[in-house]
Amino acid sequence: RTRYIQTELGFHERLFVAVLTSRATLNTLAVAVNKTVAHHFPRLLYFTGLRGAKVPHGMVLVAHGDERPIWLMYETVHYIHQHFASDYDWFYIMQDDTYAQAEQVKALVTHLSINQDVYLGRAEEFIGGEEQARYCHGGFGYLISRSLLLKLQPHLDSCRNEILSVRPDEWLGRCIIDFLGITCVSQLQGQHYRTYELAKNTEPEKEEEEEFQAALAVHPVSDVTLMYRLHKQFSRIQLDRAYQEIQDLQMQIRNLTSLTPAGEAGLSWPVGINAPFLPKSRFEVISWDYFTEQHLFSCPDGSPKCELAGASKADVSEVIESALEQLNRRYQPLLRFSKRQLLNGYRRFDPTRGMEYTLDLLLEAVTQKGHSHVLAKRVSLVRPLSKVEIIPMPYVTEATRVQLVLPLTVQDLDFVANFLDMFAMNTLDTRDNALLTLLFVYQPYDAQRVGQVDVFAGVKAMVGELEKRYAEVKIPWISVKTEVPSQVKLMDIVSKKHPVDTLFFLASVWTEINMEFLNRCRMNTISNWQVFFPVHFQEFNPAVVYRGEQAASSSTDFLRDGHFDRHSFAEACFYNSDYMTARTKLAADILDRDEVLESMEVFDVFLHYSGLHLFRAVEPGLVQKYALRSCNPRLSEELYHRCVLSNLEGLASRSHLAMALFEQEQANST
Repeated sequence: RTRYIQTELGFHERLFVAVLTSRATLNTLAVAVNKTVAHHFPRLLYFTGLRGAKVPHGMVLVAHGDERPIWLMYETVHYIHQHFASDYDWFYIMQDDTYAQAEQVKALVTHLSINQDVYLGRAEEFIGGEEQARYCHGGFGYLISRSLLLKLQPHLDSCRNEILSVRPDEWLGRCIIDFLGITCVSQLQGQHYRTYELAKNTEPEKEEEEEFQAALAVHPVSDVTLMYRLHKQFSRIQLDRAYQEIQDLQMQIRNLTSLTPAGEAGLSWPVGINAPFLPKSRFEVISWDYFTEQHLFSCPDGSPKCELAGASKADVSEVIESALEQLNRRYQPLLRFSKRQLLNGYRRFDPTRGMEYTLDLLLEAVTQKGHSHVLAKRVSLVRPLSKVEIIPMPYVTEATRVQLVLPLTVQDLDFVANFLDMFAMNTLDTRDNALLTLLFVYQPYDAQRVGQVDVFAGVKAMVGELEKRYAEVKIPWISVKTEVPSQVKLMDIVSKKHPVDTLFFLASVWTEINMEFLNRCRMNTISNWQVFFPVHFQEFNPAVVYRGEQAASSSTDFLRDGHFDRHSFAEACFYNSDYMTARTKLAADILDRDEVLESMEVFDVFLHYSGLHLFRAVEPGLVQKYALRSCNPRLSEELYHRCVLSNLEGLASRSHLAMALFEQEQANST
């Protein structure tokens, strides 16, 4: 796990950015910075001396309560050291009237050594000071290394008391020079900190100077509109550079391909993108999905035809528009194309290169003389996979206690003994940090006779034996009377009897608990962030698969004769606090209509009412023996249908069923 490796080896995040703002510019320039470049930096905070300021949406603001410029700088540097010095290698401080090219700043720090004391920016002379001493101008931003920040911290109080200055950037520069002997530089280790000073009434769109286009920081930005215009212009410059670099790389690839053994035949299309995946068998063939401008013929719910809407509709529209743009770019001014109709559309996702499209377009072609002609043309397009990003996830550990919850009905009694044996062997014997709560679901008739005949008496006896064998273990149970054992209603009862920070694992009686899965349950469930719904592996019916033969027991047959049951949502890992939050939203939505709960599972509660990440993945650590599930007809039609499908698909594979039918027909014919 990368977070553990990073912590143990002492790795740090690359860059932290601090933006100094004020009462006058917090809701104007600071907001413009937040909307233009803030999301390009890994971590960015705003600092102000304004007390009790109303924070604009989407911004993280630190208010020091004193608007004196020197005091704001002192408190900001002190705050950065106290909260972020141990997590980041570089610290970039800028003002909200500065436009910084985020990608350029990030590229700069990747080329600098973190072992040196760095004070990098636009070097300026002190007024009346020594000729060699320089400070970094705050308007153009400056970069401070972690090692310099650590050395500077002990002297901040002395600097505040002894150094007099009007400008905060001069004060910080004097502090660094007097106590550390380090002056500001504009060039270091072959890297230049390039800046550009804007003149009054500057038109960014007309700036063609090399100095402007190469600038990392531009100052002063006088108003919000100018900030947005600068961002648009620099984005256009970066985009042009990217396209030019792509063309240069494609040309180099073409030149080098002719020298390879395959020659030009080995050149893939588009140039520079991986070649399409070549399947080694029919089982690896990636199928194409057919679509028109109105309908999709490969639907998520399995239906043969559904309306094209949402992201899919936007995707198709964008692809058609891009195809027309490319055709016109290639054939103009001789021909100008316009779309009449999409005849056929095909798309597929190739994990080695991206999304591929094939379009049959009915086009109207118009010549320079105005003559028009209708023709059909097939075009192929690729939306390549872009830069892969690692999604930051909160820090979790394997020390969390897991609270297992096992609902039991009368139909489950035959399987309880195996569940308790596996629980004792894999958690109690190993002293894993896991507890178990049983939920006895009585039918009304059984509940009335519990004094004479308790249908769960055998289970309670088994629990008593376990508690005798493991003196420190207590396995509580909760009795519930209901005709419809709704998963949500049962979880409501359990939730109220446990603390909010409890990590629940909602299990089924066929689940075989093991330490490997419990650890994945802990790691994949993150409070206020993510819930985990594993897809267990369901073994097929041995009577159909082996037909009287001995089942193979070698390790190579692990997870062979079965399938991952995607119709089952019985197992789930989640925190009680997240469930209570989602359940509160559900209650407000359905008001007093409790019958709605009978058509829902815990998965539906989190899907529609939590806003959390739902991690649904196959789980090889959860293997269940074959058993014919009892499907309760009192549940909703969807839940009942899902249960029936689970039973049918869990019977055997197609090849096994075909062989069984063949043998039966052979027996009947003789």
